[in-house]
Amino acid sequence: MPLQFDSSRYQRLESLSLQTSNPVAFSFTTDGGQALLIEAHAPGVFRVCIGGPAATGQPGTGMATRAAALHDLLARAEAIGEGTLEEVTVDGRPGFKILQGEHALEIATQPLRFTLYRKDVPVLVSSPDPALTTLGMQAADGDRPGAFALAFTLDPHEALYGLGESTVALDRRCETVVTDDPVARALPLCWSPRGWGVYVNTVERVVHHLGTDELSPDNYVLAIEDGQLDLFLFVGEPVEILNQYTQITGRAGQPTLWSMGTWLHQAKGASPADVAEVAAQMRARGIGFDAVSLDTPAGWEIKAKLAFEWDATRFPDPRQALAAFKAVDARVCAPGFPGVTTQSPMFAELEDKGWLLTNDNGNAQVFAGVPATNGLEFGLLDLTHKDVWTFWRDKHRAILDEGVDAIACDVEIDIPDDVTARNGDTGARLRTVYPMLAKRCLFEAASWNKTPAEGVVWSHDVFPTGQRVPLQASTDVPNTWEGLAESIRAALTVGMSGLPSHAHDIGSQDHPIDTMTPELYLRWLAAGVFSSHFRFHGTPGLLPWAFGDEVLQQAQTWMQFRYRLIPYVLGAIEDAARTGLPVQRSMALAFPDDTEAHYHELQYLLGPALLVVPAVQPGKEMRVYLPKGDAWWDLNTGWRYEGGTTWTFECDTDRLPVFGREGHMLCLGPTAHHTGEFNSARILDEVWLFGMPVHNPVVMRNKIRVMQMQGSSYAKGLEGLKILPSEGLEVKRRGAEVRISRAR
Repeated sequence: MPLQFDSSRYQRLESLSLQTSNPVAFSFTTDGGQALLIEAHAPGVFRVCIGGPAATGQPGTGMATRAAALHDLLARAEAIGEGTLEEVTVDGRPGFKILQGEHALEIATQPLRFTLYRKDVPVLVSSPDPALTTLGMQAADGDRPGAFALAFTLDPHEALYGLGESTVALDRRCETVVTDDPVARALPLCWSPRGWGVYVNTVERVVHHLGTDELSPDNYVLAIEDGQLDLFLFVGEPVEILNQYTQITGRAGQPTLWSMGTWLHQAKGASPADVAEVAAQMRARGIGFDAVSLDTPAGWEIKAKLAFEWDATRFPDPRQALAAFKAVDARVCAPGFPGVTTQSPMFAELEDKGWLLTNDNGNAQVFAGVPATNGLEFGLLDLTHKDVWTFWRDKHRAILDEGVDAIACDVEIDIPDDVTARNGDTGARLRTVYPMLAKRCLFEAASWNKTPAEGVVWSHDVFPTGQRVPLQASTDVPNTWEGLAESIRAALTVGMSGLPSHAHDIGSQDHPIDTMTPELYLRWLAAGVFSSHFRFHGTPGLLPWAFGDEVLQQAQTWMQFRYRLIPYVLGAIEDAARTGLPVQRSMALAFPDDTEAHYHELQYLLGPALLVVPAVQPGKEMRVYLPKGDAWWDLNTGWRYEGGTTWTFECDTDRLPVFGREGHMLCLGPTAHHTGEFNSARILDEVWLFGMPVHNPVVMRNKIRVMQMQGSSYAKGLEGLKILPSEGLEVKRRGAEVRISRAR
């Protein structure tokens, strides 16, 4: 894949002439004759379009599949903001400024360049470097597609966040990210704590040069391999940027309650009966869990007819296998895959029907074997074909009706450039949209007849709009202290890119397990407890009782607290559907103005109320930074600490430094071994107060309300719950109302 940026490819745009304007949209023509449209798209959002229907506001006359793909990327395409246009002079040259409340986008000419203002402060400025194309375009020429390039100046120490999953660092500066490279794990949103964000609305390749030494360490350069530019510029706090980004591109579907419980993954080489036995041992040893995820290969395939047939070697009697899990109150997640092996009698027929992706010869593309096909070569179902989509969705509905509760499916495959789908998608576009189509199709099957849409698809794939479909599966990392740190970075980076929930695995069965010590195991488990989802491996050396009775006892205690946390964690996921904020929130996302906090990149907020400091190195001593602006209450001791301070704590493996944020409360559920034991009419059991409550708590179904009056807080919805006030507060009940006031 070409990564070099050649500015000579692009015609630099120099001037604009205003054509029409209204409070929402402002239409211009460039010196090259291209239509340029700028929208005051939403509060703190400007949309810049050059070329094509997006720029003209007219129905598309070009490739219908492209219009459909772009429409699919936007959950809300219409503008809802308003702005005013001023003609201004910039550096002695004519220009324009579009004002939207306290923010503005200035467009200078000769050459054409942008400045994004946040409260009169420039936060994103086009680069003055003459060696770079500030804003340029390249028209399509023969086999070379059209393209655009933009370059923005970076402050010397400015950090860049988002753009997908990384296990190396949260700050993506100095990286090059290619969006259609499966290894890059890319997502499309980039933002800075200075208060700006950039989203390129395309399924074509975008190369993000993030201040790289090879190109320009002082500039963020975007090379967009698309003949039409559709760019969203965000301005505001990072939480506001994520809020607006997810409103525009879509927000999370609702996961099921049972998915919030712990998962157990089948060991490699184990039979379904073997993993059912491990599940029974989990129950007998008091380790709570809710779901079993079966390992690859796929549990069913297309063989002698146009239907799914269970793998008879592993599932001679699927109903009996599923019943064995139901007997221990376990849900079942089974692997599927949109591939048809070349050994299948149906391969040739599906090739003739045009149901498989094809190569330049018109034949079905044959891919090298993957774990989901048990290493056998295969063709991929063409999910851009309406009949194929419907078939694959409906057959999975039938599988779910048979007793499977969720589907696992990874299809982020490096599809060659000469492979084409029925709708014309090929190359970078097809690599980008294929995992998106697969996961959406499976979620549609899982959420069938559920309002609001609710279901689970376990997948490690990342793709644009991935935040619409819960949940993001765990990252494979080694069984080392650094592996634990990598898994936390992966969760935080996808959260900073717009995905709300990310699962953690407790170790990996694909790496040597002799490096997993009892101390590391318990630290890993504790980090999983304070995450959105997590999963045990059924591999004998990675189960809680593999490390002795003391580890088992501590694991039991941690699991009890995990199940008590579920109402809060699910409330945070429900909150993501309203705000776009992830369950695990990095310091840069939660505290953009506290630069000291950013250096502690592995600390995170779990929801809005809990600060979690995972242990990522051996020993009891742990360094903690408490972000400024709030006081923090130690969950282990009940002591209060001022924000903006650094402390050293000693924590054995039975606890972590976790702090409640002042003004918030933590609502806990009862002790349970699986979510089926929850009483849906009484999901809560106890409330912990962190100072005087000011904020409504994040909790499943969110029915508790807090109001302040005359120095006291009044809460409704706490009937029958135990309330643990922090020091210096007293609680009085009067019917359905609870009054919290200063102790006299």
